[in-house]
Amino acid sequence: MEFFMKKASTAELDAFYPVREECRVEVPKTRFRLRAGKTLSARRWHAAFSEDGHLDIASVLRRIQRGGIHPAIKGVVWEFLLGCFDPNSTFDERNDLRQQRREMYVTLKAECNKMVPVIGSGKFITTPLVTDDGDPIDGAPNGARHDVSDKKVIQWKLFLHQIGLDVVRTDRTLVFYESETNQAKLWEILSVYAWMDNDIGYVQGMNDICSPIVILIENHADAFWCFERAMRKLRENFRCTSTSMGVQSQLATLSQVIRTIDPKLHQHLEELDGGEYLFAFRMLMVLFRREFSFVDSLYLWELMWAMEYNPNIFSSYETSSAGTTPPNASDKELKAFGKFERNNVKTGYAEQHGALSVFLVASVLETKNKQLLKNAKGLDDVVNILGDITGNLDARKACNEALKIHKKYLKNVKS
Repeated sequence: MEFFMKKASTAELDAFYPVREECRVEVPKTRFRLRAGKTLSARRWHAAFSEDGHLDIASVLRRIQRGGIHPAIKGVVWEFLLGCFDPNSTFDERNDLRQQRREMYVTLKAECNKMVPVIGSGKFITTPLVTDDGDPIDGAPNGARHDVSDKKVIQWKLFLHQIGLDVVRTDRTLVFYESETNQAKLWEILSVYAWMDNDIGYVQGMNDICSPIVILIENHADAFWCFERAMRKLRENFRCTSTSMGVQSQLATLSQVIRTIDPKLHQHLEELDGGEYLFAFRMLMVLFRREFSFVDSLYLWELMWAMEYNPNIFSSYETSSAGTTPPNASDKELKAFGKFERNNVKTGYAEQHGALSVFLVASVLETKNKQLLKNAKGLDDVVNILGDITGNLDARKACNEALKIHKKYLKNVKS
């Protein structure tokens, strides 16, 4: 009976995210299973709302942290986990907000379309539109209908073909991206985002964050704002200067965590010239997309976001405030926090770069501790040993180990 349920679960997941036949061999094995009574189902999700639409977020977080989210409702649940909506709002308030955001997206897209008419056409580009000086390139597709003396416009136009090249490479094993229309949707959302957030613009890796959202949320505007919220959590990782990448701040926190909980391993890595932990760069940058199958990476993300959830996330984004939580929050109030964030609130820990993903990498390093100490004679060995985790990590176990390391670290930091 259990074997039959596993097969049924796998078949159901395959139906939601079908893999191209010729790519089945190269895709990591999916470990996630839909588990009755543990996975957040559509029935449980709808039952968590009051008559006027207030969401019992505590019960939803409990269920997600036990067994993830059913694919049929992932998109709408992610909107709450990422702070698109306030669980204390009503159905009517959320509908109004959704409509306002859709209108804002139409305006942003129209601005972009005016400069590059291919945006919103269901097509996308992979060849440069302008030179580095902003001069139009002969034969460029749907070229520039805009004064390109503006540095912001030039920089944005330079991003567009790079986004297109990355789109072609994004989740190419999935049937979803056999469609040019779906590829164009991903390109459009990344292009409009690069225009809106010209401070960050576009950096390779953002396509890997955006892709699942594009697949899960059908409406372009809704997908855009959900991605924008995901970027609120991650955008500092993508901040580039001529000398550094933003993710280095998280790498520095990772170094501090390992130095605190496993000084022997940290010293060994330092001796191998790996004390800056650059081998973990990709894991943090794209949230383990390469280490997990597509389905398992979605499961990992929703576990992480549920564990990191702070009920003040929506109001902090809307008001641009820090959204701090008083350390004397009651037990009832704390239930609306994810497990990870609850520990931070209880201890007053507020390290800006101490995201759960940092502790997740730490948990991976700890599981490979013996191998690293015994067999790693250089950084190439470290990379190879960590490479073995691809397709072999259990998302839930990894998150639970990360929580244990987080608690251990907080204890050490406090003392």
